Amino acid sequence: MEAFVGLAGVPAFRAQQNSRAKECKMRTNSKVFMGMGNSFGRIFRISTWGESHGVGVGVTIDGVPPRMHITREDIQKELDRRRPGQSRIVTPRNEPDAAEILSGVVDDVTMGTPIGILVRNTNQRSQDYDNMTVSYRPSHADATYDAKYGIRAVAGGGRSSARETIGRVAAGAVARKLLSEYSGVEIVGYVVRVGDICADDVDPDTVSLEDVESNIIRAPNEQSASKMIAKVDEIRRTGNSIGGVVEVVARGVPAGLGSPVFDKLEADLAKACMSLPASKGFEVGSGFEGTYLTGYEHNDPFVIDSDGRTRTKSNRSGGIQGGISNGETIVLRVAFKPTSTIGRLQETVTRDGEPVELRAKGRHDPCVLPRAVPMVEAMVALVLADHLLMHIAQCSVIPQDTTTAPNPLGPKPKDHSILSRHNS
Repeated sequence: MEAFVGLAGVPAFRAQQNSRAKECKMRTNSKVFMGMGNSFGRIFRISTWGESHGVGVGVTIDGVPPRMHITREDIQKELDRRRPGQSRIVTPRNEPDAAEILSGVVDDVTMGTPIGILVRNTNQRSQDYDNMTVSYRPSHADATYDAKYGIRAVAGGGRSSARETIGRVAAGAVARKLLSEYSGVEIVGYVVRVGDICADDVDPDTVSLEDVESNIIRAPNEQSASKMIAKVDEIRRTGNSIGGVVEVVARGVPAGLGSPVFDKLEADLAKACMSLPASKGFEVGSGFEGTYLTGYEHNDPFVIDSDGRTRTKSNRSGGIQGGISNGETIVLRVAFKPTSTIGRLQETVTRDGEPVELRAKGRHDPCVLPRAVPMVEAMVALVLADHLLMHIAQCSVIPQDTTTAPNPLGPKPKDHSILSRHNS
């Protein structure tokens, strides 16, 4: 011990120890940062894993409250809406995308412990990617992944593949169940534009899942849907692709979700939706169109409804004011670019910097929009579930004095929901 203490006093030894401590700290920090990017949420938290041409893909969901009823069928229903091969206007890759619940659920009841869900890959065709081993697909993640990591999964694109979203959709199904039980939240997504063809007369307050699922493009207007499908067919036959816009509404969201300043509800929704493959734009409520209005035209006047609750007369805010939900229908839109992997000859370069031409093989969506609908719905559900749990954790510990509480904001909670029982 005395020898050790004496040695610690030698300047050269002390400098060496300090250097090692700094190096150790740097390594520890690097591990923390390298591990980021595959997890989302704070209390209701998910981590997705797996690759397009690996054994399978999946998700670990943490923070799910115990004693909630959830079945494999609840999850499979959403995965079936996302899966490939469901129509002629999406990728023909034929995957059943069958969910396996590995942990966290016993006899269809959540245990409060992490829920693990696995979906096995069964229809990979890695040979379709042989010509992309050294050549970068234009506007794809190939070049940037290579620049960042110095290595990439060529077959299927690895983590940049849309198959990664299977874990999000599975977790979103669990989040939807929580939101539905708590306050009767309904989340409905649909395609509002393909190229320059728009779906007209869609009412955010009444559009239903049945309306959306009535056609293969998932546009709740039959006349517009027929034109959209014809456009995608036309583009598909030329080996090209086309983009557009998905709109999602969330009804029954209680007032109070979201926090100033950096954790505003629309900020987290934007991050969630912009993390999806091929997403290029995001807006809430009036969005960019609202910039053409004056303040008087844009403001949503407050009124008292027949239940004596504070409501807004219009909803240009899209259900969020000051970064916090106001109880009205949340309305958001996400723009998706045309699929970057196409069957037409394009200029590109190899990994070594040699100019070449590339015609991509494989099975890819000529239009991502129909399958993007359940993906955006899932991300909205995940954000709302996370913010719900954060709101309850912060604001429900100390009961509010009813004599000084403000008039209730937003519509009356739906019957038989947890929130309606709390307010009765």
